Amino acid sequence: MTRTTHVQPSDIRGYARLATQATTGLTDLVEAMHDTIARPLGGAKRVPGRTRGLTGLVYKSVRGVTRLVGGGLDAILALLRPEFAEMASSREREAVLAALNGVLGDYLFETGNPLAIPMSLRKGGRVLEIESRALASAYSGSSGKLVVLVHGLCMNDLQWARNGHDHGAALAARLGRTPLYLHYNTGVHVSTNGRALSDLLESVLGQWPEPIDQIEIVAHSMGGLVARSAYHYGTNAGRVWTRRLGKIVFLGTPHHGAPLERGGHWIDMILGATRFTAPFTRLGAIRSAGITDLRHGNVLDEQWQGHDRFARVPDASRLHLPLPDAVECFAIAASAGDKPGSLRGKLIGDGLVPVNSALGRHRERARALSFPRSHRWIGYGMNHMDLLGRREVCDRIVRWLASR
Repeated sequence: MTRTTHVQPSDIRGYARLATQATTGLTDLVEAMHDTIARPLGGAKRVPGRTRGLTGLVYKSVRGVTRLVGGGLDAILALLRPEFAEMASSREREAVLAALNGVLGDYLFETGNPLAIPMSLRKGGRVLEIESRALASAYSGSSGKLVVLVHGLCMNDLQWARNGHDHGAALAARLGRTPLYLHYNTGVHVSTNGRALSDLLESVLGQWPEPIDQIEIVAHSMGGLVARSAYHYGTNAGRVWTRRLGKIVFLGTPHHGAPLERGGHWIDMILGATRFTAPFTRLGAIRSAGITDLRHGNVLDEQWQGHDRFARVPDASRLHLPLPDAVECFAIAASAGDKPGSLRGKLIGDGLVPVNSALGRHRERARALSFPRSHRWIGYGMNHMDLLGRREVCDRIVRWLASR
């Protein structure tokens, strides 16, 4: 049996960097509170959040010492890393990294932290080399029909296996599809991941050891937004893979946003309402770009570039991306209610995503996504995660993908 580990040598270095940065960030927050309380209303203008005199020197010294210690520790760990062999990662470690990237993934990427997850295709938790001989070895006897599985926020490719079931394995057994599992950093912007996915699929198409007849995508939660974004940027760039894409199945995708992120946004606004609580809005700003994209279901660069992603922007003013005309699209929603019209289902949807958002419905007809009635399905008595492991969900996916 392959030995696995919960902590890789690179993880220690990444966590050490986060600890250093967290300490300096907390120091900034405390100094900002100190400055706010000590500064009289209408006092002399100075750098906001910074104290002066001996007090300012103390805070500056704390930051300086922290960075010095952190830099030394990072250098030592970098020297020690080659002495330790990398072992196979445990599922527990993979789950922790996925959650951390979901919450802080954009920050990890921007700071070059080794904990940041690079986009890749994986098989059994191991990265696939996108090269024809490597792919032929990994998928000997594969079909020319590929199904790409795109996971959601704070998750990873291994978590498609749930309660003894895996949609990808089931599609391979029942329809002869070759499943490809995407692994990516869910904390960066959806549109950034969309562009990267488009580039990756184009590389796969060029290196696959046999002709590819068709590509299909099954996407859960945020993964559906990434898939829509990838197709948009792929068609704009004239990518060949978009002409092979026949169907997309969305599982609990927040096409019109998720209320939990909007709730976090309102907390930011409340904290920022007075100068005494304003410093605490820094804590709300910890959540990643990927999470704030879920407020209204952002899939385009234009929906976030040049904007403060924590500012209140009404949904009605946002750009709208319709479903692709040349691809058959299907939507599955889950409802906590046990029957149609259930009050519980209407109030909480699947616990994370409202039913209307998952089905692309919108109060403004021009912004609704045009899923035909036969391409929509609601699983009652299910939550958001049940969409990954329930057999009736898989049966519905199989029926749609098998249809001509």
